[in-house]
Amino acid sequence: MFPIDVSPSAIDCGIARAVSRRANPTTENLASFLTWGADEHLLIATAAAFWLLSRSGPQKKRTAGTHLLALAALSAVAPHATKRLFNQRRPDRLTAVGHLRGVPISGRADDAFPSGHAVHMGALASAACDFPPKARMVAWTAAGGLSLTRIAMLAHWTSDVVVGFAGGFALDRLLRLLTGYPGGRNGG
Repeated sequence: MFPIDVSPSAIDCGIARAVSRRANPTTENLASFLTWGADEHLLIATAAAFWLLSRSGPQKKRTAGTHLLALAALSAVAPHATKRLFNQRRPDRLTAVGHLRGVPISGRADDAFPSGHAVHMGALASAACDFPPKARMVAWTAAGGLSLTRIAMLAHWTSDVVVGFAGGFALDRLLRLLTGYPGGRNGG
């Protein structure tokens, strides 16, 4: 019964072929560097630092700190749990042309679905809906761009990134009910 095999769609395959044909060492190295911005360890450390700093602030800031730390932890655990339920071969395992052009090998071969990095970024994008306008735009741009690095590196199919991003967004919205972050229980 589990794990369930997930096949990429025709659109996924077409996008991966186009990325593979256009790959080059410069863009792949840049994507490899940028993708660390969506790494769960970095996000948890950053959220923990913000949580510590928020402890001496007003209640609204403390609530945000607690919410963001809990969200970072939850968005780190959720993709690992989900990947136990689904098997999907990463696109980087299916391209010789891409590897010749600099596409690296990433993660475990059958752990494509969903993209954990995209889960983290979807969660951040959702939480950022309550940030001031300039900070919100920076967060949304970063979340979208960092998610796209997973496609550029052929670490994930496009649908893995879309589903992961949407899942992260949903995680934030559900967690708001527990933390009281703006828009949640007793939120502003």
